[in-house]
Amino acid sequence: MLASKTERRNRNVDAMKTIAFYNLKGGVGKTATAVNMAWHAARWKHRTLLWDLDPQGAASFYLGVDQDNPGYKAGSLLKGKQPMGRLKRETRWPHLDAVPADISMRNADVKLVENGGGKNRLKELIAPFGESYELMLLDCPPTLSPLAESVFAAADYLFVPVIPTHLSLRAFEQVLDWLDSKNIKNLQVVPFFNMVDRRRDLHVQMLVKRPAVMKNALKTWIPYSTHVEQMGDHRAPVGEFAPYTPAAQAFRALWFEVAGRLKL
Repeated sequence: MLASKTERRNRNVDAMKTIAFYNLKGGVGKTATAVNMAWHAARWKHRTLLWDLDPQGAASFYLGVDQDNPGYKAGSLLKGKQPMGRLKRETRWPHLDAVPADISMRNADVKLVENGGGKNRLKELIAPFGESYELMLLDCPPTLSPLAESVFAAADYLFVPVIPTHLSLRAFEQVLDWLDSKNIKNLQVVPFFNMVDRRRDLHVQMLVKRPAVMKNALKTWIPYSTHVEQMGDHRAPVGEFAPYTPAAQAFRALWFEVAGRLKL
């Protein structure tokens, strides 16, 4: 007996993985990692959509889909005034699309509350894309808020970049405590060390003897690198313009580890 259209759609939605890159602390390389992971997923021919939720729009800028059109308002998505598909943009890389952010996302929390969508709003917006994509990546702003709670409800995995410093670890612990206070149990939280500078004793010490809070961390770590900073010059992932550098190789290894977790 042939499956109904609804049954086929539900299978597709279930098959799509949704992962978020998030940290309460800014400046930890969250967006750079999200963009590089999306690019690697597309290179392996996984149909990939990156949704930029940060009003700064850095991921949109890196991918070359930032909007100068005054009529484009990404924040209207959360108010239910725009179908998400209308705001989707193709990047210059096959299999990789993006939903750009702009400054209208600055009041995303207010829009969520006003619309009455609450914590399930993002999940509802994402669900239809299960028919077209295998992987959805969310690049999130550094805040604990209704938007963050909606991200946590929508995502299967939360990947958290952590710089090997006490303040960065403390921020990660605060995220874990907040998730526990909200009784969020089904979300897989996976930290990894990022922006590692092996000239710094503390960074080396934490790599050698990982803190207990990093027990579920990815083994791969991303080095501090000027090539990551140059993503803004090239408006491209590191592997596109500097494929043989340590940073590019690290992002490649990180992707394989992420893909393994996702069973892609």
